[in-house]
Amino acid sequence: MFEVGDKVVYPHHGAGTVLAKEFHEIRGERREYLTIEILQPQMTVMVPCENAETAGLRPVINERAVNEVLAVLAADGTEMPAQWNQRFKRNQEKLRSGDILELAEVVRNLERRAQDARLSPGEMQMLERARRVLVSELMYARNIDEGTANKLIDDVLTGEQVVKHKPTGKRIAPKPPPKADPKAAAAARAAAAQQSRSSMRATVRPPLSSTPPSVQAMARAAMEKAAEARAPAKQ
Repeated sequence: MFEVGDKVVYPHHGAGTVLAKEFHEIRGERREYLTIEILQPQMTVMVPCENAETAGLRPVINERAVNEVLAVLAADGTEMPAQWNQRFKRNQEKLRSGDILELAEVVRNLERRAQDARLSPGEMQMLERARRVLVSELMYARNIDEGTANKLIDDVLTGEQVVKHKPTGKRIAPKPPPKADPKAAAAARAAAAQQSRSSMRATVRPPLSSTPPSVQAMARAAMEKAAEARAPAKQ
């Protein structure tokens, strides 16, 4: 499980740092959340701890995986469909996989295609988003700034930086989420609901005995005055 200070990658958003791990009550459910500060673009997201693996949250890659990424960027581009909508769909499936090697392949293919042909507006946005995610992870993986990470990608794509490592084709993706235990999930929901009801009972209006004495005296005086007004006048 991830802890405060860990460097993680949230698919479709990029790399970030776990800022907090704490309980929050949202829509009546009290759950433990990870608060993550995303590097590029700067934003903060909250992910339920119990859904971290399902959401594809994973640690930042190590140096061996960085070499795999660079090898993919340096390789020849794969043939893509001529129709832009078919290309878009195929690349979108790669990005959804959560695998950084698939991400690097999308960046490589779109960058190479942009040199030979014009990208559609949708593909341009896809390239910008995919490259931003890739840059953010390289920044953390190699402890470099944004400019250096962008230059590294450009130099590998253009061949200015020779990559001797050969891609192995192994996936670098989040582990498949474990099968949920229905009984455990139901028990967790029941416990959260009970805790939520207890919280609500703890915040009800305090009894009169906890009201300040001065306020109690004013209330009694008002009640006595009202009683006198209702009483019949003495002859």
